[in-house]
Amino acid sequence: MDVREQVAQQRVELEAAVARALELAGKQADAAEVAINKTTGISVSTRMCDVENVEFNSDGALGITVYRGQRKGSASTSDLSENAIAQTVAAALDIARYTSEDPFAGPGPKELMAKNIPDLDLFHPDEPEPDHAAAIAIQAEQAALDYDPRIKQSDGASYDSHYGIRVYGNSHGMLASYASSRHSTSCCVIAEGKNGEMERDYSYTTARRASDLWLPERVGLHAAERTVGRIDPQKLSTREAPIMFSADVATGLFGHLVMAISGSNLYRKSSFLLDKLGEQIFPEWMNISERPHILRGMASTPFDSEGLATYDREIIQDGILQTYLMTSYAARKLGRQPTGHAGGIHNWQVKSTGEDYAQMLKKMDRGLLVTELMGQGVNIVTGDYSRGAAGFWVENGEIQFPVSEVTIAGNLKDMMQNIVAIGTDTETRSQIQTGSMLLDTMKIAGE
Repeated sequence: MDVREQVAQQRVELEAAVARALELAGKQADAAEVAINKTTGISVSTRMCDVENVEFNSDGALGITVYRGQRKGSASTSDLSENAIAQTVAAALDIARYTSEDPFAGPGPKELMAKNIPDLDLFHPDEPEPDHAAAIAIQAEQAALDYDPRIKQSDGASYDSHYGIRVYGNSHGMLASYASSRHSTSCCVIAEGKNGEMERDYSYTTARRASDLWLPERVGLHAAERTVGRIDPQKLSTREAPIMFSADVATGLFGHLVMAISGSNLYRKSSFLLDKLGEQIFPEWMNISERPHILRGMASTPFDSEGLATYDREIIQDGILQTYLMTSYAARKLGRQPTGHAGGIHNWQVKSTGEDYAQMLKKMDRGLLVTELMGQGVNIVTGDYSRGAAGFWVENGEIQFPVSEVTIAGNLKDMMQNIVAIGTDTETRSQIQTGSMLLDTMKIAGE
């Protein structure tokens, strides 16, 4: 039996386990939700081209939440035998007896449940032998170590290949499942500068299909190029200047937007974008779309973790905030409609202004290209932003020298309004797909 047949059989068995748990819960609870996430795969890591770790993973658990009136109880088990499921349901029901009533508790609305489950082509399993997986990691590492004599050490490389099954059901009659896979290669190396100081950087590739990954040599060379580029960094004096975030760093900036418009932060009144729905928070040219059903998309899903259907939607249109991100609980607290975002966002696409990477640098002319951010200095309540940064100083649109040990500071409200351009160099490895981002000005604290 090949892996696809095995997974098809497992889906049937796991759906039966979920149905059984719902049946048992339905005898004593007013409502219930049951979910199983089962993952299988291999992770191999190497260091200095020798195998360091080989891990085989096969884990999963059934989690059940029951509602007795407005009281909620949850329990889980990794044992899917009839007896274990019965005990887990009983434990959840028992917990619900002792919890406080919550008027907003309960499954998502029945009318919003996913009914037709599209095949998003997410399942492309690959079961590599440990030696083959190790060879991929070693190829990446070797390419990086051979790139430049200043690369003295490897901080390791890895190859991961996993596939999984997700099953969700609730007392509304919803019961659905799908299988997915994820593969990745990564490499990290260390280089020594003239003064003996060490610099480290990395690269990685990830995809639903193993055949869509970058070649391991490309991962290694990219890690090596990034690392060597950081050697012998200089410091800057304190100033204000334009800032360009590389595409992989820019995804994090939009991640702060995700937090600020998430229902959990809104009902706690802990967001700087409270009461900003329908208002302009970005420049007029800015558009961000969500596309949950992209084939093989890294954040594609037919339904969220509450079983709600996912839909294409506009997050930002002409700079205006079009939607908040609502779980069923947050929606009830705020008197709004759930948006299918329990468990996270689904393939955000930030529209480019048309400039490639070199043109973005030319447009900035003189400023700081940020390729790494450090620290946790982001306050979602006020929008205050202050983080350690490293990157490159740019003059006349050309990179001049690497920079380290600076802090960049501003406020997310102002930063969002002051975005000048989004590049065409789209970061495709993230659930937020954006190009590099150019900001008009930020404070840079240095020497």
